[in-house]
Parts: sequence; C-alpha cells; structure tokens
Amino acid sequence: MKILLTGTTGYIGQRLIPTLLEDGHEIICCVRDKNRFDSRKYQSDRIKVIEVNFLDEKSLSVIPDDIDVAYYLIHSMAATNQDFEELEKISATNFKNRVQQTRAQQVIYLSGIINDQSLSKHLRSRKLVEDILASGSYHLTTLRAGIILGSGSASFEIIRDLVEKLPFMVAPKWLNTRSQPIAIRNVIEYLKGVLLYEYAFDQSFDIGGPEIMTYKEMLQGFAKVRDMKMRILTVPVLTPKVSSYWLYFVTSTSYTLAVNLVDSMSVEIICRDNDLKTRLGIKLLTFEEAIRLAFGRIQNESVVSSWKDALSSNVLDRGISSLLEVPTFGCFVDKRSREVSNIDRTLNKVWSIGGENGWYHANWLWEFRGFIDKLFGGVGLRRGRKNSTLIFAGDSLDFWRVLYANKEEKRLLLYAEMKLPGEAWLEFEIRNNILYQTATFRPLGIWGRNYWYSVLPFHGYIFRGMLKELCS
Repeated sequence: MKILLTGTTGYIGQRLIPTLLEDGHEIICCVRDKNRFDSRKYQSDRIKVIEVNFLDEKSLSVIPDDIDVAYYLIHSMAATNQDFEELEKISATNFKNRVQQTRAQQVIYLSGIINDQSLSKHLRSRKLVEDILASGSYHLTTLRAGIILGSGSASFEIIRDLVEKLPFMVAPKWLNTRSQPIAIRNVIEYLKGVLLYEYAFDQSFDIGGPEIMTYKEMLQGFAKVRDMKMRILTVPVLTPKVSSYWLYFVTSTSYTLAVNLVDSMSVEIICRDNDLKTRLGIKLLTFEEAIRLAFGRIQNESVVSSWKDALSSNVLDRGISSLLEVPTFGCFVDKRSREVSNIDRTLNKVWSIGGENGWYHANWLWEFRGFIDKLFGGVGLRRGRKNSTLIFAGDSLDFWRVLYANKEEKRLLLYAEMKLPGEAWLEFEIRNNILYQTATFRPLGIWGRNYWYSVLPFHGYIFRGMLKELCS
C-alpha cells in the first residue's frame, strides 16, 4: 500500500521507515528540506521524498491523492519558538484538510499519555492535535505513548548522561513521579500493527511497558544494567527553572527541550488498560531489556536514528539548500591545504571526525569551546554522532550540522549550530591528491568581527594541527 509519512527526519520516523519497507509498502516521505534527508541509506526504490511545510498550506498540494494511510509523527517539543501550541495547531489543521481530500482510509497518530487531571503544556498540545485530527473524514487511530526507550531516544540519552556523569545526584522532587516507559521496538510494533486494522479505527490506546516506575527507579535501574553505583537525594527546593538549567548543563539536551521535559515530568504518565497488546501479539520488553537492547545497538554501530538529528537551530528552518553555497563576500576565511599520503585513509578520518573520535588535534580546546557554548545556551559538544564512521546530510555532529556528505566526491560540508555572532562553515574536500580544509565565517556586525580576531590565534593552532593529522 502507499503510505504517507510525516516527521520523516525525526526519531520515530526514521525507525519506522525500514519496517514499512520490509513489509513491501511504498512510502511517501514528507520533509521540509530534501537536502536534510538522504533516502539513499535505505537502498530502496519504494521510497519517494517530497518537500512539505505543514505550516504552509499551499505546500501540501504535492501530497498525492492515492495514499492509503498517513502517519502523523510531527512534534514540536524541542522547538525554540515558545508558542509551539499554535504551531502544532496550524500543522495539524493543514494536514487534516489535505489528507481528507485524498483516498486515505486511516491516519495513525503517535501522541502522549494524557490521563492526569493536570497536564503539562506539551501534553495539552498533544491532546489539541488529537482533537483536530479526529475531526477529519478518515479513521483516526491514536497511540498514546509514555517515555520511549531506545538507542538515540531523548529519554535514553538523558538518563545515560545523568547516570554516567553523576555518581551522586541531588535531584528535584519530580524524580518521584511515576511513569510507564516503553521500548522503541514495541512502539514500532504498535505503529505497524494498527495499520488498516479495523478494530483500531476511531480509537485511542495508551501504550507502555510492563512496569510502572519512578524516574528515580529508572536512573537506578539504568545504573544497575551498566554495573554502576548511583546515589540520589531528592530535595523539594529545586524550582522548575533551576531543574531545567540543571538538566541542560548535565545532559546533551537543549534548554528549550529541558524546560518542556521538566514541565512534563511533574505529571504521572500511566496507561489505561486495553487489549491492543494481546490482539496484536506484542511481547512487551521490560525496562532492563530495553536498556540492554539499546546498548547492543550502540556497541554494534547500528543506531538507526537519534533525537538530536531533528533538533537544530532556527537558521536551518529556511532549509539546508540555502546554506549549501558557502558565501565569500564579507566573510573571513581560513583555507589550508596539504598533500595526502593515502587518500582512503584520510577520507576515512574525515568521515569519522567528531564524537568519540574527537577532532584529531587540540581536543581540549574543542571541549572548552563546547563548554562556552553551553554557558551561552548553545548545543555544546555533547550531541556527538550516532555512528563513528557513517555520516549523512542532516545528521548532527557535535555542535555542527552536516549539510553535504558525499564520499565519492570526497567532500564534507558542515554548518555551525553553536552560539555565534555570525555564521560558520567547515569544509573538507580532496582534489588531485590534495586535502583542502576551509573554515568560513560570516560575521554579524562589530561583535562578529571582534569574535573572529579574538579566536584567530587558536584557529591557527587548531586547524593547522588538524590538517596535519588528517593527512598523515
């Protein structure tokens, strides 16, 4: 069947694509920018990519009329715009209006559990979207999930950061809030299982794992799996704002996402009983099984998606294509070149840059720059990379975003998402046995120019050493 997939570049969307392709479906992937999603990694001729901005009603005209099912996986929890409720309302309304003009029989929506009387802003927005989608002429199936655990998921990475960096933690009282975490594998099984399943038409189902746990128990359970010791003291004096800053500085999350997470963590997320699991024959993984499975994927370099790939700066909202042409006018440029002794070895080094592999020279300076970025509300270096050797356009790489990655052309282009008084690009390209390494900075006003001159001595040391290591 022909399936429309929204939220294609998101954590869930990228996990769902391989499963749908394995089942023989044709997938129409909706993305805001084709350059940010490399469909070649799926190696299938049954995947088509279209550019759609659900905030722009006119752009939805490219959605084909002959779709059978549509998945609505659009979330704005990490949006830097504070009015994400209004954005989600517009997106859902435009989606509903267009899909009901097609032959689609069903829309499948992944939402959050909303059983508590006092909902967070994020969960209220999820309920509003569900109400809008339910008013369409198709059949709506809503799956309401709790915390999703899997390699690359926001919840997993945040728990991992806390456990592995803080053997002793003074934590806010929301760590005693109960939740019902679910493994990403089970979420995908549910999303696939309700596909044109008539029993699920015009119904909503809470989906969670087999255990009800407090956040404190999750942290301690994670530590047990990792054979680590962790002591936690909960105190009532940490305000939501302080808690958000605490989560932001200790983990790889953005401050905006930290605020929304803390807001949601004060609400109990526990499933209402239903028989969907039994009907679909789904075996729920325990918390410990989900954590072990996630680490198995990490160790095998098989992380399919990461929540960080969908998180980006406001600048990227205008599209990667607008940044692919590196500017020259009014820019400062640090361009260096060096003969390559072994092209394949150097190319592999370039493709493995960042993350746990580091930047090959003066890593302590890169780490210090990441720390400064965090102080000013940036993403810092903690985002890392999800694979140590593979990289695709749209991936996050420390505090960079991959704009272009073509190993055959021997070219990698990165765009800085750190806090800067301007814009920055870093490019690596091998031509005629020469590696060209180019750092470009387009300053914003006098502060941008002052910034460039202040870091110029460090650039000379860092970039010269990095180029030498890459070519050796």
